[in-house]
Amino acid sequence: MAGAIIENMSTKKLCIVGGILLVFQVIAFLVGGLIAPSPTTAVPYTSVKCIDVRKNHHKTKWLTPWGLNHCEKLKDFDEAVSRQIEANDIVFAVHIPLPRKEMSPWFQFMLFIMQLDIAFKMDNDLKENAEITLDVSLAYRDDVFDDWEEIAHAIEIRKLKCTFGSPKTLESEGRHYDCDFLPFMEIGSVAHKYYLINIRLPVNERKGINVGIGEIKDIRFVGIHQNGGFTKVWFAMKTFLTPSILIIMVWYWRRITLMTRAPVLLEKVIFALGISMTFINIPVEWFSIGFDWTWMLLFGDIRQGIFYAMLLSFWIIFCGEHMMDQNERNRLSGYWKQVGPIAVGSFCLFIFDMCERGVQLKNPFYSIWTTEVGTELAMAFIIVAGICLCLYFLFLCFMVFQVFRNISGKQSSLPAMSKARRLHYEGLIFRFKFLMLITLACAAMTVIFFIVSQVTEGHWKWGDITIQVNSAFFTGIYGMWNLYVFALMFLYAPSHKNYGEDQSNGDLGVNSGEELQLTTTITHVDGPTEVYKLARKEAQE
Repeated sequence: MAGAIIENMSTKKLCIVGGILLVFQVIAFLVGGLIAPSPTTAVPYTSVKCIDVRKNHHKTKWLTPWGLNHCEKLKDFDEAVSRQIEANDIVFAVHIPLPRKEMSPWFQFMLFIMQLDIAFKMDNDLKENAEITLDVSLAYRDDVFDDWEEIAHAIEIRKLKCTFGSPKTLESEGRHYDCDFLPFMEIGSVAHKYYLINIRLPVNERKGINVGIGEIKDIRFVGIHQNGGFTKVWFAMKTFLTPSILIIMVWYWRRITLMTRAPVLLEKVIFALGISMTFINIPVEWFSIGFDWTWMLLFGDIRQGIFYAMLLSFWIIFCGEHMMDQNERNRLSGYWKQVGPIAVGSFCLFIFDMCERGVQLKNPFYSIWTTEVGTELAMAFIIVAGICLCLYFLFLCFMVFQVFRNISGKQSSLPAMSKARRLHYEGLIFRFKFLMLITLACAAMTVIFFIVSQVTEGHWKWGDITIQVNSAFFTGIYGMWNLYVFALMFLYAPSHKNYGEDQSNGDLGVNSGEELQLTTTITHVDGPTEVYKLARKEAQE
């Protein structure tokens, strides 16, 4: 009778918790879909060709395309030829943002990609595998009357990948090549109101610099930044979720410390997963509104990497703790084969991120993909990480298969038990399957919403209601994994309820005062797990 009551209470608790979490999950998606705007905005820019005959102009003068003290402009290069202006005296200038607008710290980051308009000309053809050398400078100011202050200056080389769809004849002169976009710049904060980019294309025929790159007509850019409205919604979610996870973490660990035994491995891993989720949640981004913290993108990548490494490790250890065999698994060293690929893959991705965004802290124009050595190095790190991920999922699938096979084998012995004891172990098996189902659902929703956000136009319109799909993806998936961690700590926290000596001794066959809990971890104050004891007893028989 006691066992039936316990299991009914457990099932009821699962239903109630599942319903509450489902409501919060729907709210998380609706917040992004109905309240937040699109996560990012893309703004096209066209550079202005300025004339500067001064030497070392970037050390003493900045050329502004419009506004006060704007530069002397060229309409096109034919005008430059007619006025005998050399290529080294032409500066491509871009003012960020467009006229009568201001940048804001709420934009969080700026990403720029570049596209060259190159015309075909018989006597100035674009060579195969041509490289363009850029002398680039970036400056800022917070008032239209202030002087420009330099942020960065660099000499960058980009490989040109262009195709020409027509025969290269005299009739085709003036037609443009179809060139790929090139990575140009990435900054991890937008702390100033105005930015200015000056670009020179230095020509040195003796050294072969910018020779054989065709006739460049224009340099165009696409600037991408986070929307301020989305940033505010994102910060609000982080601010709300941080205390929620912290409270459940404190409650969870307190329940564990009240036990007379030491915490087992699975309990430690769940707690570590909560810590990594809290690490992501803590809204340190609020400080980026008042401080020029260019390292926030790199810091965000590191936080996400730690969480995903802990999540993958938890899945492995959770399956191992439900293996129901004779192996002792209450040590992390027992999972080195499965956890090893996670550590190696995470380390490779960390090194790759440091080589990209780490260098961009000093040089925002840098990209690891612009050189052959950098590309090969980046691909090597990504391939190794991909191999480790494949090995991990092979191990995980094999362990899940073993768990379900062992569960099927153990279920044949359940009818021989007393009713209460049978219900107790059926509950343990049910809770394992329940968590596996929730895990698969979370993973599937993550993949589905990512695909939908990539193939749709970014929003759906139903009558007068506009749903921002991309924003719903970010807020919904972020909220979902928070709820997943919350549910883990709530459902797998040890219970300290006693259900009476007679019922415990008579039906369950355990000692008086034994603790029953909604978990598959240790249920006896000093003994192994209940599932492990069942497997061992059958093995001995």
